[in-house]
Amino acid sequence: MGLIGQGASLGGSSRRPRRLLVHRQYQRWRSPHGSCRGTSSTASIKDGGAHTAAAAGPRPPPGVLRVRPGVGVWALGRGRSFSSAAAAATTTGPSAASVRDTFLRFFTEQQQHREVRSAPVIPRADPSLLFVNAGMNQFKPLILGSVDPRSEMAGYRRVVNSQKCVRAGGKHNDLEDVGRDLYHHTFFEMLGNWSFGDFFKEEACSMAWELLTEKYGIPPDRLYVTYFGGDPGAGLPADSETRDVWLSLGLPSERVLPFGLDCNFWEMGETGPCGPCTEIHYDHGVGEGAAAQVNTGNPGLVELWNLVFMQYHREADSSLQPLPRFSVDTGMGLERLVAVLQGTTSNYDTDLFTPLLDTIHQRSGARRYSGLVGSSPDASLDTAYRVLADHARALTVCIADGLYPGMSGAPLVLRRILRRAVRFSAEVLHAPAGLLASLVPSVVETLGAAYPELKQDTSQIMDVIEEGETAFLSSLVRGRRVIDRTLRKMGDRERFPADVAWSLHRSLGFPLDLVGLMLDEKAVTMDTEGLERLAKEEAEHSRGAAMGEAGAEPELDPHTLSELHRARVPPTDDSPKYAYTLDAHGKYAFPSGRAMVLALSLGRSLVQEVGPGQRGFVILDRTNFYSEQGGQSCDQGFLVREGQQDVVLPELDVRGAGGFVVHRVLVPECLRVGDRLELFVDQAQRLGCMVKHTATHLLMAALCRVLGPRTQQRGSHVAAQRLRLDVSVKGPLTDGQLAELDAAVQALIGRDEEVHTAELPLHQALQITGLRKTNEVYLDPVRVVSIGAHVEQPHSSDCTQHTSVELCCGTHLLRTGLIQDLVIVSERQLAKGISRLIAVTGQDAKQARAMGSALCEEVDSLCERSQAAPASLPVAQRQAKDIGRLTDVVDGATVPQRERRQLQQRLRALQRVANTRVRRLEDQAAAVQLRVVLAQSPDQMLLVDMIPGQPVTVLGKMVKLLSVERPHCSVMLLSSQPGGKVVCVCGVAQDLRNNLPAVDWALAVCAGMGGNAGGSAHIAKGIGNSSNLEEVIQMALQYARSRM
Repeated sequence: MGLIGQGASLGGSSRRPRRLLVHRQYQRWRSPHGSCRGTSSTASIKDGGAHTAAAAGPRPPPGVLRVRPGVGVWALGRGRSFSSAAAAATTTGPSAASVRDTFLRFFTEQQQHREVRSAPVIPRADPSLLFVNAGMNQFKPLILGSVDPRSEMAGYRRVVNSQKCVRAGGKHNDLEDVGRDLYHHTFFEMLGNWSFGDFFKEEACSMAWELLTEKYGIPPDRLYVTYFGGDPGAGLPADSETRDVWLSLGLPSERVLPFGLDCNFWEMGETGPCGPCTEIHYDHGVGEGAAAQVNTGNPGLVELWNLVFMQYHREADSSLQPLPRFSVDTGMGLERLVAVLQGTTSNYDTDLFTPLLDTIHQRSGARRYSGLVGSSPDASLDTAYRVLADHARALTVCIADGLYPGMSGAPLVLRRILRRAVRFSAEVLHAPAGLLASLVPSVVETLGAAYPELKQDTSQIMDVIEEGETAFLSSLVRGRRVIDRTLRKMGDRERFPADVAWSLHRSLGFPLDLVGLMLDEKAVTMDTEGLERLAKEEAEHSRGAAMGEAGAEPELDPHTLSELHRARVPPTDDSPKYAYTLDAHGKYAFPSGRAMVLALSLGRSLVQEVGPGQRGFVILDRTNFYSEQGGQSCDQGFLVREGQQDVVLPELDVRGAGGFVVHRVLVPECLRVGDRLELFVDQAQRLGCMVKHTATHLLMAALCRVLGPRTQQRGSHVAAQRLRLDVSVKGPLTDGQLAELDAAVQALIGRDEEVHTAELPLHQALQITGLRKTNEVYLDPVRVVSIGAHVEQPHSSDCTQHTSVELCCGTHLLRTGLIQDLVIVSERQLAKGISRLIAVTGQDAKQARAMGSALCEEVDSLCERSQAAPASLPVAQRQAKDIGRLTDVVDGATVPQRERRQLQQRLRALQRVANTRVRRLEDQAAAVQLRVVLAQSPDQMLLVDMIPGQPVTVLGKMVKLLSVERPHCSVMLLSSQPGGKVVCVCGVAQDLRNNLPAVDWALAVCAGMGGNAGGSAHIAKGIGNSSNLEEVIQMALQYARSRM
């Protein structure tokens, strides 16, 4: 329902992101059982204890779903639990599909709601989110009042849907808790209904009560409701209207409970719509005394449904203003509701998960799932069951929506989810490879009817998961060996070394939370401070690499190079860096390399060995690593000593110097000259660089076509995430040229041409017609890269007759089709005649286009809404702020540069109009208020007055107008603001400014209110806090009179 950050789902909890308290194993904030007091859930759970459910009540009428209570026991103590799966096997109840269908039909057929399809899990026009994490995300334009009046959404009044949601990664990340309990999820479904200016509190509560008690047949005596009890400090009264509605529906007062801001006041964010909420909680069998345990973390009392009543708008100054149109936003997690209706306390015992658990049992050969929770071996096996079932759902849904595992942002989170699942499958279940992908058909079977997009390409989803699983399995085996070897060498009281954990993360692709989980199982703590330091160093290095800057670590100095030559150390053979292949399925293979250590260097000296924990330079006889050159980032990866696979040497940097390829590595154990090593390149990072490098050649070819053959490359930098290209131009690229460039690049990518390479003598290569080269110094022989034609074939000097032929030492794709898409996301002038382009490719490019389209719709809507003049100053100010916020989003978003320029131009025009309207309304308000003040205080030489509810800008204009009308009058105007704040503006007559400078006056008054002020002797303004304005006025008068 509400925006809840991007942490793992609490089984569909519908809470607001205002407070967060996290326990190591269970989430304490807005716990899945409704806790909002920070109380540990284990406090009310007895080891092996049980709660007996109340009687089921009368038989429901035909056609009404009926909950079967009495099945559900919580026992989470010390690694043992009741067998929830066994309990579920004996339960009966409605299927999840029928529960979902009943919800949708109730609102569409009986409450005149419009059903709206679930949005994809990829957010549109909302860079603040990694994933769609609540049902209301797609309706934010309606809630914020920014919907395009011409759109279909503008006509929504009553809406219902079941939304696909993912909560993993981002600010609130509890991914590691999924599987450890019976309720955390990464993917879940949010059932919700909305009113946009239609019904409000009475109707919303009545509908929810009817659905739960009459249609689903939940016994009313199992339900408790909470409402907002008010907050005097925030100036918010209790929501007595909602309380009275529940009482009128027949709930006894002892089950209608008040709570404060933390639990029952929902806010979208720091600013925006907000309001009180009411929650419906279900008692699994706590029985007597349950009311006192609502929102305390007792797992026997779960929050089912949250109904939010949006009636305020939180302004930037934290004040609350009434919304012109009230809305209702409700949310209920399907998984939790189904658990209640199927008579179980575990979401995993419902038919949303049991087919997946059965498939895992059949394909892994492990014993059946038994629902245990804790740290015992049997409970660990059940944890693995839950992890695989949950993560398979998340992966299937995300990939079906076009989100693939990747290297940053949401794709990186998805990659972590995949690798976490693979780890549990391989190391806990000991399942054969391919188990995770084999769960996809079961996910499609359980969810495909509700979300048909899952059925469109099941085999593609399975291929993506299987490819990711295969890529991580070998690293997983190696990583486990590294961890086990390190643990054997550690003392009893030592923390796990940060450098080893970081090498697992950077070199083997281990998510850090996965390393932590593996250590938790061994009761070992991590050196978190050391990890933070290494992460900071890595971030600084990455920023430098993104800008194309040289690394901070120096190359070999001339003295060391001279020593190497005197020692007759031969140059490094780095030809294996080009030894990769492309199979018939479009997959690249990068074989490992084998080499001998020829020399080692520490500082400026050659040494025979490098000790544990030291960072040194390693020179090998041969390498398959690409050293940073030709504008391409160096490879990442790791080295291992032959025959000692559990000792990993993380690759920190690779550079060329004097014919040598120099590896800078972190040495975990002693490394000596003569040691033989095996070299493993980070395949994802290498492939990313290959895509960007080949794309750079295509972009340069397209520039040649659009701007003419005289266009010259002046520099470039290629990294796995994006490419940068500096070119000579007459001036900034126009929107028309950017459009032509985009079309030309798409045409070139669409050809899927073969990329040819050859090594030729430099003089022969320079004779190739149409060859493009830069001002670099080239080796002899030199490498030639040709796209679309063999190097030996002649090329036309006309850029439009061939694709590309260049001198280049970089690594490239073997066919151009893998680029998929390219989008220029930035273009700026570095200097006169030099333009810098930054571009992204593949899925990043597609997402940039989608974000650009979504932001275009946002700006269209804003333009439409801005045509009518605002009716009041607050409305005008809100419009101006909305334009400013959207401008910030457009400036910072990754979108096509041409669209960014167009949007910025439109927003600047809108901002000018909005600012003019605000100034005009402020002038009008100042004039009106001043007339009132002058009428009440004629001919006074000292004036201190209160102007309720006016912003400081209006007060300032009033003071300036007064200085013109009454030049000999000194004035201070104060205005109370929400939250107890007081703003003031003062102006002093010219003949009094020596004795009573305005800035001193304002400082004295605001200091008395615990605030501050600033300005000049003529005019000043300030802010403070006070609940007694009359006292402030008297203080201001006394100070002024004492100096007049």
